[in-house]
Amino acid sequence: MNHVHSHACEHHDHPQETTRATGRERKLLFAFVLTAGMMIAEVVGGLWSGSLALLADAGHMLVDSLALALAFFAVRLALRPADARRTYGYGRLEVLAGFVNALTQFVLVGFIAYEAITRLFKPVEILSGVMLGVAIVGLLVNLIVLRSLHGHAHDDVNLGAATLHVLGDLLGSVGAVLAALAVRWMGWNWADPVLSLLVSLLILHSAWQLLRRSTHILLEGVPEGMDPQEVETVLLTADVSIRDVHHLHVWQLASGSRMATLHLELHDHSDDARVLAAVNRTLQDRFGIRHTTVQIDPGDCPDGDPGCNARHPH
Repeated sequence: MNHVHSHACEHHDHPQETTRATGRERKLLFAFVLTAGMMIAEVVGGLWSGSLALLADAGHMLVDSLALALAFFAVRLALRPADARRTYGYGRLEVLAGFVNALTQFVLVGFIAYEAITRLFKPVEILSGVMLGVAIVGLLVNLIVLRSLHGHAHDDVNLGAATLHVLGDLLGSVGAVLAALAVRWMGWNWADPVLSLLVSLLILHSAWQLLRRSTHILLEGVPEGMDPQEVETVLLTADVSIRDVHHLHVWQLASGSRMATLHLELHDHSDDARVLAAVNRTLQDRFGIRHTTVQIDPGDCPDGDPGCNARHPH
């Protein structure tokens, strides 16, 4: 063979991806409008009633409103085409948005915990009726928003981050309702800060999971649920001309955007074009990898890696 590199075709503009992005935009915009409106209502209700649970949930909703706005603009920017400075485009902005949103959750949890502990030692009077009414409305709004965001892909960390924020709001609203009932019917003013602390712990767990997932993608880790050894094994059966597969790297640029680079060793007199087509088809159909760069080694691995041709030395 007299060539060294072959590259799979890459189609950056997939109609189905554009449609999916437009659907995400609508969901996020709808969620933002409802969440921002409910945040204002909870601020008023929290100040009026003296409820920490409502104020904490309002603070959560403020962060969530900003997070949803960030997620919305991330989806829009991710559709921008690649340019000379960013050859992969702006798709990774979605992951960065999820990463930032996860970090804001940790800050929010710290604020709620501080306020809750303070109120345990210095209880304040709470208007439970106002608190209960606002909390119920908040619960209904969060259920509607969560329903509108339901159904995102597992590896869509941007929409996943937005859903996490709304789920945290939902838990906060549940806590506020329970706290209002405890204060109103049992006279337990301490229930307000205690339930705020419990909700914070639930948010903390979810935030850690999101931070772990987004960090893994930013570090170009192997997509969740994918085994590189399995990919190699499957590729060896993609075409009879394939002798060996090595130097395989698989990572994820953004939600649903999986990529791979690999080296191939072929038997003599192989049809390179046919092999490349078989490899691309196998990676896309079996593993959802649409962007692939393939190097066909004509002899010893040209990059000098000692493990490159270890299994089949020439």
